[in-house]
Amino acid sequence: MTDWIGDLFTSDTGWTHLETLVDVRNRMAGSDGEREAAEATRDALAEYTGDAWLDEFDIQGWERGDSGVETPDGVEDCIALPRSPSEDATGELVDLGYGLPSDFEETDVEGKLVLVASDVPDWYDRYLHRREKYYHAVEQGAAGFLYENHVEGCLPPTGSVGTSDDPIGEIPAVGVSSEVGSRLSRRYDGDELTVSVTADVHDATSQNVHATLGPDTDEELLVTSHVDAHDIAEGAMDNGAGTAMVVEVARALADRADELDTKVHFVCFGAEEVGLVGSAYDAERRARDQIRAVLNFDGVTRGRTLKFYAHGFDALGDAARDLGDDFDHPVSVTPEMGPHSDHWEYVKYGVPGYHVASETGGSGRGWGHTYADTLDKLEVRDFREQAILLTALAVRLASDDFAVAHASEADVASALEAEDLAEGMKITGDWPY
Repeated sequence: MTDWIGDLFTSDTGWTHLETLVDVRNRMAGSDGEREAAEATRDALAEYTGDAWLDEFDIQGWERGDSGVETPDGVEDCIALPRSPSEDATGELVDLGYGLPSDFEETDVEGKLVLVASDVPDWYDRYLHRREKYYHAVEQGAAGFLYENHVEGCLPPTGSVGTSDDPIGEIPAVGVSSEVGSRLSRRYDGDELTVSVTADVHDATSQNVHATLGPDTDEELLVTSHVDAHDIAEGAMDNGAGTAMVVEVARALADRADELDTKVHFVCFGAEEVGLVGSAYDAERRARDQIRAVLNFDGVTRGRTLKFYAHGFDALGDAARDLGDDFDHPVSVTPEMGPHSDHWEYVKYGVPGYHVASETGGSGRGWGHTYADTLDKLEVRDFREQAILLTALAVRLASDDFAVAHASEADVASALEAEDLAEGMKITGDWPY
């Protein structure tokens, strides 16, 4: 029977929930808006699962104030990076280009303001996360950190700093647009500037949203996303679409519950954007050996073709490729590790897990983490097509006919070392081995 395909392709459920989320506007971790979005997601899931609930936890709260880069000729626009300390820093501006580890090794940045780009060169063998560049600056004694967007359009990038042990970063950090960064480098490289950040640092709470479907088995398939978003935009791509997809898949699976051999546990996490806090909280409290796999939606619908990070689990890669073959629909499979997003808090322990995103044809986050992450960038056609594929995949993963073995933590650590990801994780405090 294929009636479910037509039903999903004409459904407004997920897209309507996406509109609900973006209309909240500020879903920053620990905010009233994040709570409102979580409650709306709980209510939407309960409609199809019969029950849904919130699990609350404490986090480090951070609320944006004013920020600026003071030059001899005036103040340049910027935005504070979440969890930057609320303080000023004065020093000589040093443009480190891409901010590769070798750039920090070869340049004296002690007591200086470091300007780095948000991308890496095409020839470089791996992606460098913002926090890795930030902590190279901290380790080398920099006074402040300026993160320059590589995407044009007067769009300063956001994104958190800090670690799980020390949630507030050590030096002031701001994002500047490509245009401001270019101007600062051209006119003031080597000059003394001041970076200022004001922020309200306080205790706060966040919450994870839970619901279940299917048989009452000890083993579970986790279908996940994150509810929170950065406060500067609607968070449509990152990650309203992912949470809306969880709701749509839950609606579709509710009609196919008799086909599920394994319990499906939906979890929409809080506080992802400030260090995967919600998923870390959940993973520490869950019987991880009873998780069959994690199907994490973060970055879906940004492009038409789904992209599956399979983290070295061959059975997951094969299932994604088979999915594309069965529906004669292109999919992209990356077998390597991807230690960013909520799946990672399980995968790092050896739990099989996908990070499901989509191909965009560009480098880095594109519109993500900027003012431009808005609903108008997404297509309802792409959302519906992907809902069909992801529902079919969830049914397949929950079947007794599917099996995937857990890995050992030693195997995961070895893969990270082999893929040259360990260095960055160690400097950011994310190395758990």
